[in-house]
Amino acid sequence: MAPQISPSILSADFAHLASELERIASADWAHVDVMDNHFVPNLTLGLPVVEALVKASPLPVDAHLMIDDPDRWGPGYAEAGAQSVTFHAEAARAPVRLARELRRLGARAGLALKPATPIEPFVDLLPEIDMVLVMTVEPGFGGQAFLDVCLPKVRRARQAIRDSGLDVWLQVDGGVTPETIERAADAGADVFVAGSSVYGAEDAAAQIETLRERAQRHSHDGPVRT
Repeated sequence: MAPQISPSILSADFAHLASELERIASADWAHVDVMDNHFVPNLTLGLPVVEALVKASPLPVDAHLMIDDPDRWGPGYAEAGAQSVTFHAEAARAPVRLARELRRLGARAGLALKPATPIEPFVDLLPEIDMVLVMTVEPGFGGQAFLDVCLPKVRRARQAIRDSGLDVWLQVDGGVTPETIERAADAGADVFVAGSSVYGAEDAAAQIETLRERAQRHSHDGPVRT
């Protein structure tokens, strides 16, 4: 699969979200971070705003739920039109049931893991999900530095996906820049969330293209590296 770029609007100007979405129109997804000030120590936006974003966005919406009780609240984001809804393994009480409900409602189901959460306990869930998200920072705030300590987990997740024979995407989120995206792609990631790197650039479209090119150059399904 060709690398996909999913800019996080957490780094956008919230007073001008419609125009900020247009700045990233050349990307593959619009990544929306939903935080409740319980699961993570930050409060961002909720379901009504995501519903409005879905209507305004030129891109499909990739909703990342950093919230308590995603079993209760997650399906609402699929019903609102988010085409990908990712919940945290650490927060879900019944992840299989939740993933199946998200899929039933027409969304891709993603399972997110904090930096210290291993992939191995969740390998058997791969048939129930469409994407694994390996956090490469501690969730809660944008602009953090990429944690290279997470790269071995990305490699293990890629190997588990490869062994399963399933078409499960592998996303990384946190500290993604033109430099770190190369290491993440080399480890096996194929979907990349980049917030401040994109929105902090003078030309967001050019930065998106740079990220895509660098990821493709180091992609696990790209040219064989020696």
